[in-house]
Amino acid sequence: MKVTFYKYQGTGNDFVMIDNRQEFFPKENQELIAQLCDRRFGVGADGLILIENDEAEDFKMVYFNADGKEGSMCGNGGRCSVAFANFLGIIGEKTSFSAVDGLHNATISNEIVSLQMLDVSEIKEKSNALFLDTGSPHHVQLIHGLANYDVAKEGARLRYGIYGKSGSNINFVEEKPDDVFAVRTYERGVEDETLSCGTGVTAVALAMHKLGKTQKEHVKIEAEGGNLEVTFEVENGIYINVHLIGATKGVFKGEIEC
Repeated sequence: MKVTFYKYQGTGNDFVMIDNRQEFFPKENQELIAQLCDRRFGVGADGLILIENDEAEDFKMVYFNADGKEGSMCGNGGRCSVAFANFLGIIGEKTSFSAVDGLHNATISNEIVSLQMLDVSEIKEKSNALFLDTGSPHHVQLIHGLANYDVAKEGARLRYGIYGKSGSNINFVEEKPDDVFAVRTYERGVEDETLSCGTGVTAVALAMHKLGKTQKEHVKIEAEGGNLEVTFEVENGIYINVHLIGATKGVFKGEIEC
């Protein structure tokens, strides 16, 4: 079977994108998906995304981690899905689509995608970190010396040592001047550091506001792969109208024999 795919990235978080509206792709084949995501023996990506038809919304996003297993919500993957759907002519500048965690609204203009994330009603405080779910579970921990921090080692230690097999993504954060926060993320499913994580960036912005590190409801985040912004409102202690905003890019198109 010859598969046409597209490669997209959002702040360095990269994905194999496939138009599966004809439902030809064998998405139960975890080995195939993992092979396509392999950076030495396949296309290479942090995950694979299928764009499918949806009865109620413009399209459906189906996301798989690099290990081949269907994953929880991916923020940058959602932004890239909007860009890909726009390229395919499925949507214009505004859209609503379904994902594993429910309905998402989004806009796109000049490759900048603003993606509405789910409301967050609970942020749990741990001894030296916060834990919250922004479509995927996230541990957020402030540290010093982020640039030289061993994210892969410490991320794996926390991911397995505290959160077990089901796990959590692990975000290490450092404060910078002017209400800016730098973040590096260890992602479950990839089982390594990635250049950016959309749900992680969202979690960091909300966690820093919760901790009182910023009073702003428009937070700028510096990920390893680029800059993102998160806007939100707080109503009765609940974070609502949360948006993840940043650039996306179609990198290339290809065919691969599967």
